[in-house]
Amino acid sequence: MKNSFDEKILDEASDWLKAKQTVILATVIQTWGSSPRPVGSHMIINDKGDFSGSVTGGCVETAVVRESLKIIKQNIPFKKIEFKVSNENAWEVGLACGGEVAIFLEHIN
Repeated sequence: MKNSFDEKILDEASDWLKAKQTVILATVIQTWGSSPRPVGSHMIINDKGDFSGSVTGGCVETAVVRESLKIIKQNIPFKKIEFKVSNENAWEVGLACGGEVAIFLEHIN
């Protein structure tokens, strides 16, 4: 079954790439406990900090954008990031409800 939400995100990523922007694809690869988005959820981020889609909602997505901009700047091809309730930033990024999430960030072209 095709997911029109994912197709929209990938179409937008294609438009950004045609405009010579660097694009990161963020994908939820693991969750535990409370998580608003399931494994396989996507978000795209460009080198301007624009984004589309959703990997968790709330403040975690701000952290995902920040990490994406770092890997663009440092020209790192991919990175796995995790947010856990035990992290010192758990409350800050919005995981106070007890969930954990792992997100894979990768350059796409």
